[in-house]
Amino acid sequence: MIPLSRGGLTGSLGGGGWSPESTDRSPWLQVDLQDRMEVTAVATQGRHGSTDWVSAYMLLYSDTGRMWKQYMLEDNVGVVGNVNPDSVVHHKLSQSIRTRFLRFVPLEWSPSGRVGLRVAVYGCAYRSYVADFDGRSSLLYRFNQKSMSTVKDVISLRFKSRQAEGVLLHGEGQRGDYITLELHRGRLALHLNLDDNRVRSSSARMVVTLGSLLDDLHWHSVLIERFNKQVNFTLDRHTQHFRTKGDGDSLEVDYELSFGGIPLPGKPGTFIRRNFHGCMENLYYNGVNVIDLAKRRKPQIYSVGNVTFSCSEPQLVAATFQSSSSSFLSLPAPAQILEGFSVRLQFRTWNPDGLLLSSPLISGQEPRYLILQISSGRLHLTHQTSAIWHFRLTGQRVNDGLWHSVSLNARGLQIIMTLDSEPASTIQLKSYLEPKDKHYFGGKFCLNPTMAFQGCVRLILVNNQPVDLLSVQQGHLGSYNQLQFDLCGIRDRCLYNFCEHGSRCSQTWSSFSCDCTGTGYSGATCHNSLYEASCEHYRLAGSTSGYFPIDLDGSGPLDPIQVYCNITVWTVVRHNSSNAVRVRGSTLQKPYVGWFNYSASFEQLKALVSLSEHCEQRIAYHCRRSRLFNPWDGTPLSWWVDRRGEKRTYWGGIQPGVQQCSCGLEENCADMNYFCNCDADRVENDTGILSYKEHLPVREIVIGDTYRLGSEAMYVVGPLQCSGDKFLWNAVSFYQAASYLQFPALQVELSLHVSFYFKTASPSGVFVENMGIEDFIRVELSSPSTVTFSFNVGDGPVVLTLKSPVPLNDRQWHWVQAERNVKEACLQVDQLPLRIIETPPDGHLRLQLGSQLFVGGTATKQRGFLGCIRAFNMNGVNFDLEERAKVTPGVSSGCAGHCSSSAGLCHNRGKCIEKSSGYMCDCTNSAYGGPSCTEEVSMSFERGASVTYIFQEPFSVIQNRSAAVLSVPSQYSKTRDNVALSFQTTQSPAMLLTVNTLSQQYVAIILARNGSLQIWYQLHKEKRPDVFIPILSSLADGRLHRVQIQREGKDVFVQVDNENKKYTLSFDAAFNSVKSLTLGKVTGSDVLDDEVAHAGSKGFIGCFSSVQYNHVAPLKAALLNRGSSLVSIRGHLLESNCGALADLSTSVSRLGKFLEINAKIIKLFENRKLLPLSALYA
Repeated sequence: MIPLSRGGLTGSLGGGGWSPESTDRSPWLQVDLQDRMEVTAVATQGRHGSTDWVSAYMLLYSDTGRMWKQYMLEDNVGVVGNVNPDSVVHHKLSQSIRTRFLRFVPLEWSPSGRVGLRVAVYGCAYRSYVADFDGRSSLLYRFNQKSMSTVKDVISLRFKSRQAEGVLLHGEGQRGDYITLELHRGRLALHLNLDDNRVRSSSARMVVTLGSLLDDLHWHSVLIERFNKQVNFTLDRHTQHFRTKGDGDSLEVDYELSFGGIPLPGKPGTFIRRNFHGCMENLYYNGVNVIDLAKRRKPQIYSVGNVTFSCSEPQLVAATFQSSSSSFLSLPAPAQILEGFSVRLQFRTWNPDGLLLSSPLISGQEPRYLILQISSGRLHLTHQTSAIWHFRLTGQRVNDGLWHSVSLNARGLQIIMTLDSEPASTIQLKSYLEPKDKHYFGGKFCLNPTMAFQGCVRLILVNNQPVDLLSVQQGHLGSYNQLQFDLCGIRDRCLYNFCEHGSRCSQTWSSFSCDCTGTGYSGATCHNSLYEASCEHYRLAGSTSGYFPIDLDGSGPLDPIQVYCNITVWTVVRHNSSNAVRVRGSTLQKPYVGWFNYSASFEQLKALVSLSEHCEQRIAYHCRRSRLFNPWDGTPLSWWVDRRGEKRTYWGGIQPGVQQCSCGLEENCADMNYFCNCDADRVENDTGILSYKEHLPVREIVIGDTYRLGSEAMYVVGPLQCSGDKFLWNAVSFYQAASYLQFPALQVELSLHVSFYFKTASPSGVFVENMGIEDFIRVELSSPSTVTFSFNVGDGPVVLTLKSPVPLNDRQWHWVQAERNVKEACLQVDQLPLRIIETPPDGHLRLQLGSQLFVGGTATKQRGFLGCIRAFNMNGVNFDLEERAKVTPGVSSGCAGHCSSSAGLCHNRGKCIEKSSGYMCDCTNSAYGGPSCTEEVSMSFERGASVTYIFQEPFSVIQNRSAAVLSVPSQYSKTRDNVALSFQTTQSPAMLLTVNTLSQQYVAIILARNGSLQIWYQLHKEKRPDVFIPILSSLADGRLHRVQIQREGKDVFVQVDNENKKYTLSFDAAFNSVKSLTLGKVTGSDVLDDEVAHAGSKGFIGCFSSVQYNHVAPLKAALLNRGSSLVSIRGHLLESNCGALADLSTSVSRLGKFLEINAKIIKLFENRKLLPLSALYA
C-alpha cells in the first residue's frame, strides 16, 4: 500500500477520518503520492465512531494537481462506496492509471449523517522516459542501412497533446510503403500501406481511426502490432483489428522513422504536415527505447528543433458547465477601454444550441443586450434592443466537440466577431456600447429564455484581462452555479459506437442518437432488421413471387441480401455467369477457369444454406470430345470448386465422395463402360443437381480437356436455389412445469434482442430467463392476457407489461419480441402496439448475466411454461430447440396441431386458427378470400367509379416521455410501406391508387398519357415530389399487370410483372397520420400535383384485383362493409374475376412456350449440335 499524503483539504482530518465543513459547496479529499505512480486500486471507509460515510464518489486524477480528469467506469456512474462507517470497500481499477494526485469527490453520503471518508491507494512505482515537442521539433531514428524491411512490427507510446492536429510517427519507402500515425481533429489516425503505389491517390488510401477528444492534455496509450498484413491497433483500451492494403507482407521504410513530424528531405525543421505539440513517453519501436537513446545522445537519433526531456505543463484552467438549464458564470464587467470592450474565450461542446454570453448594456430609455449563442450548430451574435435586432452568423459548425476560439471587440460604432480563423463578422451600430456591471457566461440572463451552454470553457479574457477561474471557485470573484472547475467533463458518447450496422452516430452533451437511414435496420441503436429472415417468412406473410431483401441473421452482423423468392418453392441467388459459356483450347497445364460472383458474400451464402432445409444448384456440361475423367487412370480432367475453395469431382447428387456424374449414379449413362456420358468421348452432355449443402454454392469451374482437334465444351451453372426455413418451425412442447431447456448464454451486455412464437392453454409461465448476481432478464406470460419483460442492469428492476385485449392462452400461435439496448427497452406481442421505456441517461449500460440461459422455465424450476415454443432467436442466433429437447426430460420435439407445421394451410397473409376438430383460415388481413385465402377479390370499375377507405384513426406515435412509455402501432411504420395491386385497363391517363395524409403528403400510382406507369411520392410538401417510372411502355394494353411496391426508409423496391427496380427517395421523411386510400377517380384535392390531379379526374375504367396496402385490403372492405363509415363507394362497381381469367390465360401461354422449348431440345440432340442454351428460349 502506498503511503498517503494530505493535501487540498477543506475540513479537518482528525483521528477518525476526514469530514468537510458543512459550508463547503464542493468538498473533495486530495491525495499527493509525491511522484507519478501506477495506481491499480483504491479503498474507502467511513469516519470512525460516527454515522458519516460516502456511498458514491467521483475519482479524479492529475499529474500536477491541476487539469483534472475523471476516472471513468464503462457505465459512467460514480464509484460505489460504503454503506456504513466501518466496512472497507475495495475498488480495483479496470485499467491502471499513472498519476501523482488523486481526488475523491463525494457524490452521495450517509442519509443520517454527513460526508465521512478514509482512503487507501494501492499500486507500484512507474518509470517514465519523456520527450517534449514544442510544435516545431521532431526526433529522427536513423537505420544502420539504407532501408529497413520488417514483416513484424511492435510500436508503443503514450502521448498528451496540446492541439487536435499533429504527426506522432512517420516512415515511408520508395516502393510505396508508408506508415503514419497522426492526430486529426482530435482523433488518432493510422495510415499503413505495404507495397502498393496505387493507394497514393487520396480516394484509395486506407485510414483506420480511433478515439476522439485526444487534445485533452491527458495521457493516452497507443500500441500498434503488425504481422504481415494483420494489424492490431489499440488506443487506451479500445482495439481495432484490420488487414492492410498492398501486395507485400513486409513494411519497407527508407533511411529513418520520424517522431513528432514529417520533415522535408534535406530541410531539417521544415514539415509538410502540422507537427505534434505535446509530450510523448515510453516510446518503443521494435524493442528500441527511442527517447532513452535521444536523451543519451546516441548517434541513431537525430534531433530536429528543440526537444526536451521533461514534460512542460500549460497552466490552463477549464470550467465545465454541467446543466443546460441552470449552469452560469457571472463576472463583473471591468472598466471600459477606449469607448468599447472586448471578450475572448475558448469553448467546446456537442450541443447544437446554447447561450454562451449575454451582456446587459447601459442605455438611456430602452434596455439593450449583447448576446452570443449557438443556434443550430453555428454562432449567432445579436445586438438586441426592444425593437431592433442585429444578427451576425458564422458559417462554421461549432458543436463538433473541438476547441473553438471566439472573440468580440466593440470599438466605436462596430462590434467585430472572430471565430477561429474565419473572416471577421461586423455589426454596425448607431450608438456606442457600454456594458452594465456584469457579463453572464453560459446562461442565467437573457431577454428571451434559451437553453444554457453545456460544455467546457477556458481562457476567458475580458478587456484583455485573463479571468482566474480558481478565484471564482474559491468565492473571491463573481458567482456561479452548476460548474466544475479545473477539468473539462466532455465525453464522446459515440466513441464506443453503440450505433449498429454502420449507422451514423450523432450526439449532444448528455445523449446520442443513431441514424439508421439506408442500413436496413431500425430502432434506437439500429439493431432490428427491417426485413424478414427468409422467403418462407414472406410466403407466410402473403407475399407473391418477386425480389425481396432477406436478413439471414436478423440483428446479427451479416448484411441483408437481395434474392428472388419463388414463393411456391425457392429462394434464388443469382451469379454473374448465367448464360452458357463455350470453352476451347484448355489443357490440364493451362486449364480454363470460370469464376462465379454471386449477389451475396460467401458468409451470407453459408448462412442461407445453413438456414434452409434443402439447397441445390444445377450444373450442365455439354461436350464434344471433352472428357471429365481420364479413362485410363480416372484422373479428373475437369472439376468445380466449392464455397470453401476445395476441389470437387462429382457432377450430381448428394454423394460427394463418389467420382461420378448423375448418369453413373442412376446407371443410365450412354456408354455403360463409363460413369459420365462425356467420358465416352463423343457429343454428349452430363447434367446433374448438386445438393450436398456443405459444398454449395459452386465457386469456380475448371475445364482441362478441350485441346484436341474438334474438342469443345459448353457449361451452364444455374443459380443457387434453397427452400424451407429450418428454424421457423423448429418447435418444442413443454409438458412438465418443472422442465426447461438450458443453453450457454450469449454475449448480450449492450444489446439484447429475443423473439419467438408460443401457444399455450396455461394462464402463466416463464418463456426465457437469464440470471446474474444482481442483473437478470425474464420474459413471461404473467396472466392469460399479459406478457411481461423484466430486467435489471444495475439501476433496479424494470418491468414492461403489454396487455392484450383478448386472451393469449387460446392455443393459437402468438409472436413475442423483447429488446433492451443502451437507449431503450421495448416489448411487442403480435400486432399490438409496441411498448417502449427509455433507459436513464447516466445509468448502467452493461448486463452482467450468468453463463446459462433457460428457455421454458427458470433455474428454480418454478413458474415453468406449459405449451409450445418455436423459432426462438436471440441476437440473430437461431436456437435448435428440437435437438436440445431430445436429451431433456419433460420436453419433446415438435408441437401437435394443424397450424404447427410449415405446411402452407393458409396463404396470402391468412392466419391459421386451431379448432377443436381441424383448423380455419382467418383472411382478415389478406387481400384474398376463400377457405385458404387463395381466392382473388376483383372488381370492375366503370367510368367515374371509386373506392375510398377511411382509416379509422390516424396512424401516430403516442409519446408520454414523462411516463417513459411509448406506444407505436406495429401494423404501420411511418417509413415503411407495402403496396400490391393487379389491374387491367385500356385507359390512359388513369388513376390507380392514391394515399393521403392529414399533413398533405401523398403517394400516387398512375398511368400517364402514354400509358406508362408512374409512382409519385410527395413526402415533403415544400419540396418537389419524387417520380419513378419503372415501365416506359404502355400498360393500358388490356392485359392484367401486377405492381408491388415496398418502401424501407429512403429505399423503394418496385416490381411490375417480372421487372424489378430499386429507387431512392430524396428525403427520408415519415409518412404521418394516414387519412385515406382511394382506388379510381379522385376529385376536389388541392394537394395533388397537376399531372396526378389530371389522372385523378379521369379515374379508372377496368378491373382491379387483390389490392393490399399494408394491412388494409380495400376491395374486400368495399365488398364486405357496404354502408360502413370506413368505406366510401362512388359510381358503378361490379364484382369480377379478371385476375383468375388472366392467370388461366398465362398458364396456357406458358404451356405453349414449354412445348416449343421441348421441341427445340429434341431437335438439338437429334442433330448432335451444340447451341447456347439461350438459343432454346429465342
